[in-house]
Amino acid sequence: MEYVLNGIIEGIIRTTALEWIAVITGLMSVWFSMKENILVYPTGIVSVLIYVYLAFQYKLYADMGVNFYYFVMSVYGWYYWTQTDEENLNQKPVTTNSRQENLISAALLFGSFGILYFVLSNFTDSDVAFWDATTTSFAIVGMWLMARKTLESWVAWIITDLISIPLYFYKGLVLTSFQFLVFTGLAFAGYFAWKKSLQNKEENTAASAQPV
Repeated sequence: MEYVLNGIIEGIIRTTALEWIAVITGLMSVWFSMKENILVYPTGIVSVLIYVYLAFQYKLYADMGVNFYYFVMSVYGWYYWTQTDEENLNQKPVTTNSRQENLISAALLFGSFGILYFVLSNFTDSDVAFWDATTTSFAIVGMWLMARKTLESWVAWIITDLISIPLYFYKGLVLTSFQFLVFTGLAFAGYFAWKKSLQNKEENTAASAQPV
């Protein structure tokens, strides 16, 4: 425990201003997503673009690629969340995965892992190819489902965060590792918040369907 605390303190001391900005905007983005606030996307975009640069510097090549993917999906999610046919809603409600979204998620998970692990193992100097590919694959699925605003996105994020905690600590990005610990707690909170939102929507739909 003392080793971990000393590592966190030392990591905080060594943390650059750029990483601080990435951490703070990243935490803000997760908080806004939990609250179903559209500001999840502008704050997230700032964070991921910084992490593209940081991941390249620390040879986390898969993370660099996935953060660029985050940027693209953030633009898509920003658009998708605001498209609704219901006049009384300013953005899409929370849903659960459709059969098509489940199939796409499975294809993204296994397809991205296979490609990433092969590339990282054979064409880069990464010393954490398996774990880098694993966390990246779940993150790819999580971002896709977050953009689609489905409850299952939080499950993918929880898995991503739990793997990222030791990965970033091992790489010396201690503050970022601690950030993912916080992300894990927020992801659990986000799951239950979205689940409640979904239940409220279903109850309201059922109530409106009742004959007057």
